[in-house]
Amino acid sequence: MGRAEERRARQRDARRAKKGAKPTGIRRFFTWKKMLGTFLGVCLLGMGAFFVLYLMVPVPAANAHAEMESNVYKYSDGTILARTGEYNREIIGLEKLSEEVRYTFVAAENKSFYKDNGIDFKGTTRGLLNTLSGKGKQGGSTITQQYVKNYYLNQDQTATRKLKELVIALKVDQEKSKDDILAGYINTSYYGRGAYGVQAAAQAYYGVDAEKLSVQQAAYLAALLQAPNQYDWALASETGKKLVTDRWNYVLDNMVEMGKLDSAKRAGLTFPQPNPPKAAPGMGGQAGYLVEAANAELARAGISEQDIKAGGWTITLNIEPKRQKALETAVDKELEAKLDRKKDKKDATVQAGATSVDAQTGRIVAMYGGVGATEHWLSNATRRDYQPASTFKPIVLASALENESRTQDGQPINLNTVYDGTSKRPVVGSDTPFSPENEDDRDHGKEITVQKATNSSVNSVYAQMIVDVGPGDTKDTALDLGMKDGEGWPERPAMSLGTMGASTVDMAGVYATLDNHGKKVTPTIVKSAEHRARKADRKDPIGEQVVSRGTADTVTAAMEGVVKEGSGRQAGGNYDAAGKTGTSENNRSAWFVGYTPKLVTAVALFGEQSDGTGQVTLTDTINQGRANGGGVPARIWKAYTSAALNSADARMKFDLEVKEPARPLPDPSPSQSEADPSPSRSEERREEDESPAAPSTSSSRPPTNDPSPSRSEVDPSPSTSSSGPPTSPSGAGVPR
Repeated sequence: MGRAEERRARQRDARRAKKGAKPTGIRRFFTWKKMLGTFLGVCLLGMGAFFVLYLMVPVPAANAHAEMESNVYKYSDGTILARTGEYNREIIGLEKLSEEVRYTFVAAENKSFYKDNGIDFKGTTRGLLNTLSGKGKQGGSTITQQYVKNYYLNQDQTATRKLKELVIALKVDQEKSKDDILAGYINTSYYGRGAYGVQAAAQAYYGVDAEKLSVQQAAYLAALLQAPNQYDWALASETGKKLVTDRWNYVLDNMVEMGKLDSAKRAGLTFPQPNPPKAAPGMGGQAGYLVEAANAELARAGISEQDIKAGGWTITLNIEPKRQKALETAVDKELEAKLDRKKDKKDATVQAGATSVDAQTGRIVAMYGGVGATEHWLSNATRRDYQPASTFKPIVLASALENESRTQDGQPINLNTVYDGTSKRPVVGSDTPFSPENEDDRDHGKEITVQKATNSSVNSVYAQMIVDVGPGDTKDTALDLGMKDGEGWPERPAMSLGTMGASTVDMAGVYATLDNHGKKVTPTIVKSAEHRARKADRKDPIGEQVVSRGTADTVTAAMEGVVKEGSGRQAGGNYDAAGKTGTSENNRSAWFVGYTPKLVTAVALFGEQSDGTGQVTLTDTINQGRANGGGVPARIWKAYTSAALNSADARMKFDLEVKEPARPLPDPSPSQSEADPSPSRSEERREEDESPAAPSTSSSRPPTNDPSPSRSEVDPSPSTSSSGPPTSPSGAGVPR
């Protein structure tokens, strides 16, 4: 073997030896086999760990804030009155949104939403690595993951939360439908302006309900979710406006790409600049009173205070914005503009309350609770701690007519019946002595008709009338008409002067029943109350016939005289109206309750200590001397009613069927004449043949003094005729 061949042989042996030798140093750890094995091992370990994590991490209950909603209170026309609750959120079903609106959110956040399994491993891994490396919050989550973060977890940017989000998202995607997940996402997300959920956002940015959003408006809301504060058009810098406009275009372009928006329609869409922000409707002014009244009514319907506090209710009231504004304006003009509450201590004691009801439907269309719910929380519209005073007198008359009652000398009570109008005249026939003083201690003569006594609110006449009717029967009539039982209802003659407690809502309901021809009207402020899980049962505000039409219409005729010729003249206007004034003992309250053929309104002034601890007189407050119901309350009533009635309502006339007088009892027997030798005042009055002051209308017949009307003129259900028992000398045994 030559030297060359020997050298080549040695080289071959050296190469073979080198190939068979084991690596030395760090190189021995980075062989491709070991690296591949390590990678596969880590993957298997990670998969195992994730599987264990999947088994160990359950889908938790919703977090404390995920389902917290506000209650939304609306006027009758759907405009928002107030919101209550910690979170401005109203959860709505996906079915209320158009398909285009739904897909704006899918196009903005997760085009593959309806196809993926709920997670984006690539995006989540990137977000997790960035979080661990301190690069801050990163995107990349699917809609399902964002929903999980909002609904089950929190906004913490930690690796632990990210892993939980991943696991729970996989489980939620398997347990819930895609539509449920999408609905949860758009209802829990924060849109800025204090709005949580798409419904609150639609109201905050565009002043509409979510179901009325256009596709371009929805695209803006979807774009907002990336950076709510930065992208709010009212707050955004020029850069922010450019960014949100770019994202808005991105959303719509994605929808075209996904086949969810026609390209021609897309080309015609322009950026929908949102409304300027405004403060959320709160509880100040009249809103707090209205909300309180609505909640109280719902409580009576079985929706507890706890149910309401849980949130999620949309409560629409019967309150009409135009009429509500008219009532507030009337009080401001006729009362508040004339008071100086800050500097005058007496002025500060005057409180006003009012309730207005549509007599045909029972709906409370306007309510005034006071100067403002945040300044004087107790509502003057619903409080029952003041006396309704002489506004109770029409109830006494209604009871007399309904019970076919007679005077102490046996004469039927009607608008022509003659009473003694002497001030401080002791009542006759009562076990309880009572000698009421007329207003200003005025005598109205020994002979005054019921009509004129109603016009002038003569206390002595009505005190005797309630004795003739019976306080117990009168109370029954009052309760039938809608007053509430409680303290201050002793069955005594003083009850005729309205000594019990009542609210403006109560009195509006009583007078609405009279206006409605005797069919019961229960004033109702809530039009509807809806929650995604239930609805409140609402009863019909119009009930059964509680007094006859003849009774109700005759009382209306009597109160027409009050407005035309009596103490309520300042309430008169270019409309048919009936009403009654009232001023309580010590002038602590002053009332006017009246109605047109359709609209009933009770207005009251109350004297209240400035700290709200007790009642004081209204004398020398709004005017010198007594604050009568025929003064400021009647003027408020007129100012409101004139503004609240449309032209057609103002032209309406009362359609009355006035109850004719019953036939009198026969002349007293000799024994009775000896016991009571004085002639019947009613008989003396008939001889004078003075017509009553009750006004007549085109469809009503005025009462007559004729004791023996023709059969065609007698009410189909006449009062007790001559077959009734005669009165005894003591007045006992008189038919009621």
